[in-house]
Amino acid sequence: MTTLAGLPGVVALSLIEAAVRIGGRRDDGRAGDGPQRVSLAPVQPGGMCTARCARMASLIENYGFISNLHGSALVSREGSIDWLCVPRFDSEACMAALLGRDEHGCWTLYPQGEVRAIRRRYRPGTLIIETDFECAGGRVRLTDFMPFFGGKSSVVRILEGLQGTATVDMRLSARFGYGGYAPWVSRSADGIRMTVAPDTLVVRTPAALQFDDKDVSGVLSVAEGQIIPFELTWHPSDEAAPPPLDVQVQLVETELLSRQWCAQSTYTGPYADAVNDSLRFLKGMIYQPSGGIVAAPTAGLPEELGGVRNWDYRYCWLRDATLTLRALMIGGYAREASAWRNWLINAIAGAPEDLQIMYGIRGERRLTEFDVPWLPGYEESRPVRIGNAASGQFQLDVYGETIHAIYEARCMGLPEAKGVEGPIARLVRFVEEAWQRPDDGIWEVRGGRRHFVHSKLMAWVAFDRLTRLLEEFGRPDDPQRKNVPHYRAIRDRIHRDICEHGFDRQQNAFTQAYNRSALDAAALLIPAVGFLPASDPRVQGTIRAIEKNLVQDGFVLRYRPEATGDGLPGSEGAFLACTFWLVDAYAYSGRRQEAEALFERLLSLRNDLGLLSEEYDPKSGRLIGNFPQAFSHLALIHSAHVLAGEDARTREGVNGHRPQAAAAPPAA
Repeated sequence: MTTLAGLPGVVALSLIEAAVRIGGRRDDGRAGDGPQRVSLAPVQPGGMCTARCARMASLIENYGFISNLHGSALVSREGSIDWLCVPRFDSEACMAALLGRDEHGCWTLYPQGEVRAIRRRYRPGTLIIETDFECAGGRVRLTDFMPFFGGKSSVVRILEGLQGTATVDMRLSARFGYGGYAPWVSRSADGIRMTVAPDTLVVRTPAALQFDDKDVSGVLSVAEGQIIPFELTWHPSDEAAPPPLDVQVQLVETELLSRQWCAQSTYTGPYADAVNDSLRFLKGMIYQPSGGIVAAPTAGLPEELGGVRNWDYRYCWLRDATLTLRALMIGGYAREASAWRNWLINAIAGAPEDLQIMYGIRGERRLTEFDVPWLPGYEESRPVRIGNAASGQFQLDVYGETIHAIYEARCMGLPEAKGVEGPIARLVRFVEEAWQRPDDGIWEVRGGRRHFVHSKLMAWVAFDRLTRLLEEFGRPDDPQRKNVPHYRAIRDRIHRDICEHGFDRQQNAFTQAYNRSALDAAALLIPAVGFLPASDPRVQGTIRAIEKNLVQDGFVLRYRPEATGDGLPGSEGAFLACTFWLVDAYAYSGRRQEAEALFERLLSLRNDLGLLSEEYDPKSGRLIGNFPQAFSHLALIHSAHVLAGEDARTREGVNGHRPQAAAAPPAA
């Protein structure tokens, strides 16, 4: 891997200038080589920016995401780091104001006095955030990033005077254990240490800082042309602090590496800017040592403001396996796709009946869920939950998802994964016995097991893809090939079962569960996986029923909680991935104009940095749920691929063959 450590400054800068020229002109005004779209914070009539007056977490869409492929942080538009998990994505947050208030841990850099405007952007092709404050005395820039190099967990913040002289307040409040423990603060030889065993943070800067028994602070005067760097580094409290970074070299190296990675993208279809932005965000959610990809880098952000649906998403879901492989291969990132497949194969090792729906970033299985009572929750949304009890649920769909991902990897050009035959054979033997059982379903409901249609659909996928895997890629001497007729027979039996019990003739639609009338947006995946073609009257009836019953202000709900009985009070917002599924269904159905219009409306929900959360609340017009959400960005990439006309294979059934379908009953 190219590094710039030790290079003369002129050489390093020339490399960065070359890197700036990588890629083409952008068409959506987001991070890229064309004109940059920036955000402008609201300003009071008197000129003072309102954002810092609240003393609580910012709007979810006001955050930016930075990562070093091990841990991550969220930085608000107002320059406050309100969520920091190091050294891993799933480490206990040492700043958790995102789920509470300043007292639960944050690091703010914000000008004194009047702030007239705030503009921010990612540096093109990176996760380096630049925030410009136009304030009393002049203009100042704050640059935030997490270095990829140096072998440690650090956050770097750089203040740079752009015009005049600005006075900036700095306050660093570390609170270990998800905001629960104030540190012992002391001065070391080269910085200020904040310790609660087993963790220590050390902050290093040439600026004069003070500290009390809990916090570090300072008032900084930043003149035009002046640069004041800050390095905050985590290390185990029983070890010596690592040597300080050269933050300017780290900035150059991190920027160049990021741009080199983005320049490898081979996606040139429609909406290329949005797709490549999403690929960059997904890269930031990869835990590099294992290849696992977190569903989101946050925990506890609510699906309903003030509600109880607040979950920890810092784990890897098998549900995302195929979409992840497709997205990475669509972008030409075979190395990352292969690493994800290897993570998947390692995770499924063991007895098939013990397969979990999610795992830790290294494949950990014990993800014990507990409440954090000292955190009031984002906008009083509590309880704040850490860990995820859904890891212990039985979800039939993950078996089909896993086999689908293994098959998809071969279709998209990855070489055969050695040794995968044994685990796959064990999985399919289990599914043959278990597909008739009720399960907890794709949405991890806590209202009891049922015969969910989507779960049965993915059991069908398990046998369909295994059959095709053996027929298209199996060795002639593979003993499994003799089982292909048996697998086809089971596949066809599941198909008939779904059509008989999962289809409601009165609604002319597939439902959420057998012999129930409640609808589920997951039925939109029926044509996507090749179970039935989009032209089938039952698929068209399902689309119409979802449009009528699950679309709210143009966006798709997963289901109606009041009709489903999911075991939780309250409701939730529109699920963005489900709305992308409706885009796909429109495209498969030949309704291209509607597909494009809905897709572009979804793109408009991205924040000014291009990030999406899990859900959208049409009533308040706000992003809600964990953020940024990998599933939303994966669905965006897939929908763009569908709109590019590259997904005809699944539209008519895998490899262009229509699947054998049970006859459609007459519409009611």
